[in-house]
Amino acid sequence: MNTDSFSNINWLAVLVAAIAFFLLGALWYSFLFRDAWIKASGVNVNDPNAKKGVGAMFLSSFVLIVITSVGVALFTARVGSGGWMTGLKVGLVAGICFCATSISNSYLYEKR
Repeated sequence: MNTDSFSNINWLAVLVAAIAFFLLGALWYSFLFRDAWIKASGVNVNDPNAKKGVGAMFLSSFVLIVITSVGVALFTARVGSGGWMTGLKVGLVAGICFCATSISNSYLYEKR
């Protein structure tokens, strides 16, 4: 990998994107869809063991989000930033190629 690509990254933008992603996830799983998620996942929130390791889980989640944000930044730097339309295209390609395929693969094995 060409390490010069990392010098083209706006690290503040990566951090802001990661924090925004994390906060959106926190909002998503809060009052908005908490009850539906609990029902679908089968998590027993009254079980004292259910909350063990939550801090490590949140930290791990944030690290994964930072890695995702860096990946998108590298991809965008490679493609070139040409405004909102380029951002829309990068988001669409990343969404289809990375997110949708990963989720679909999980669903295949879960027989959903």
